[in-house]
Amino acid sequence: MDERSAPEPARPAARSAWHRAAAGLAALLLVAAAAAAQAQTPAADAATVELDHRRIVELRATLFGDPPAERAAMAQSVLAEAAMRGPGVVTRTRIGDTVRFDVDGVTVFFLAADDLPGRLPEPLLDGAALKVERRLVLALQESKEARDPRRLGIAAAWSAAASVALLLALRGLWRLRRWSSRRLGHRLDTWLDVDTRRGVLATYLPHVRRASGLAGDVFVWGTGLLLVNLWAGFVLRAFAYTRPWGESATGWLLGVLGDFAIGVVHAVPGLLVVLLIAVFGRLLTRALTLLLRRVESGELQLGWLDADTAAPTRRIGNFVVWLFALALAYPYLPGASSESFKGVTVLAGLMLSLGASGVVGQAMAGVGLMYSRSLRIGEYVRIGETEGTVAAIGMFATKLHTGLGEEVSLPNTVVVGQPVRNFSRLVADGRFVLHTAVTIGYATPWRQVHAMLLEAARRTPGVAAEPAPYVVQTALSDFYVEYRLVAQADRSAPHSRAEAMNRLLADIQDVFNENGVQIMSPHYLADPPAPQVVPPGEWFGGGAPLKPPPAA
Repeated sequence: MDERSAPEPARPAARSAWHRAAAGLAALLLVAAAAAAQAQTPAADAATVELDHRRIVELRATLFGDPPAERAAMAQSVLAEAAMRGPGVVTRTRIGDTVRFDVDGVTVFFLAADDLPGRLPEPLLDGAALKVERRLVLALQESKEARDPRRLGIAAAWSAAASVALLLALRGLWRLRRWSSRRLGHRLDTWLDVDTRRGVLATYLPHVRRASGLAGDVFVWGTGLLLVNLWAGFVLRAFAYTRPWGESATGWLLGVLGDFAIGVVHAVPGLLVVLLIAVFGRLLTRALTLLLRRVESGELQLGWLDADTAAPTRRIGNFVVWLFALALAYPYLPGASSESFKGVTVLAGLMLSLGASGVVGQAMAGVGLMYSRSLRIGEYVRIGETEGTVAAIGMFATKLHTGLGEEVSLPNTVVVGQPVRNFSRLVADGRFVLHTAVTIGYATPWRQVHAMLLEAARRTPGVAAEPAPYVVQTALSDFYVEYRLVAQADRSAPHSRAEAMNRLLADIQDVFNENGVQIMSPHYLADPPAPQVVPPGEWFGGGAPLKPPPAA
């Protein structure tokens, strides 16, 4: 049979199937062409689709010739209309490498694979589309809630209750601050009454009060700000229109607290290592202190140390130990590897290197004084124009007690740079030398002056008989002779050299007045018309003889 003459009953059906296949192929070609055009078109700036401040999706790709900004604008316009008129049923349909989102049957936007952050691969498109669908449903629900008077009334009631609770909490917090301040002040006053010595607590009591007040203010303000932040987040989340802002505020706070907690957890191993290093440093310094304190007290003798150098050696040794401990613990401190921590340490090192040159000089001078043994605590010395008993030799300053109610603090660089006259080093039993000078005219025999000065030394309580006092003539000037009395104090002398010298000078005046010899200090030029002496009967008054005051 001729094929051309055969009937063709199935041709209409075949033509219909051919049309459907051609239409499907055309659609696939259109999608492929669009995808190819999208791949060739550079991505524009990302644009966000929002509904009542609720972020739904971020578009990054140019799709069907529309850049992200136009796609987002059209999507927001259609979404706003859909939220106003319909129930808000959301459906999504996968079409090739895109997902279409419809609301109540109206297409809102397409989500392409290139819209995903970081250009994630296409297999992850369905998971991202599911998250976008959930955010879209939530945004539509909140849009309806924002127009519901009943829900708005409930939110307003909860907000009012939260505001009242906040005010009560802030008021209670402020009352707690005042109560704790009064209690702490009362406790400090009680401790001060018990501490009869008025020691460290009495000295630093104002600083303790200020520090405790500052700590209380920081606690109150920090807690108050935290409560205000929680209140603001709660109130914002109560209303659908402002709920995204409340979630952002709460999320920020929770994120900060979470980061802090994670940082604390991560820092625990390092802190344990730092604690272990501190324990070893403490044990080592404790052992070094016990050893060198025995050397200071004389219980133990070492060939390379004595009682004078044990104290500075102990301080230097402890400083070196803690310095090495800090160097070992530094890498394990929280945040030691951060750039900010490194910057702070570099800045601190620069400030120390620029401003600590004088401090380092003082410390090195103090170490030199300690190891040179030129001064000891309790010795009476003269440094420059200052005389006194050495009370302390520190790393930066040396303190002298003058015996006149003064404490003079001399920087160690000043002490090193001036001659030091030690009145106690050559005296037995740790006492001091007593010496003074008088100028007497040539008309008085020098042997008489020697005898009077020695008699004054013999009368003075606290002047040692052995070694015996002696007198030397130090100058034969134009009009007078300078005599110097040298003696040593014994155990009965006053602890203050100024008081001992006061007694000696008073007895010198008495002896010279008794013998009618006038002291012409500091310069002798000529004899006055009448001798400048005080008769014994006028020693205690203006003319009439008086009895001497009773001995103390």
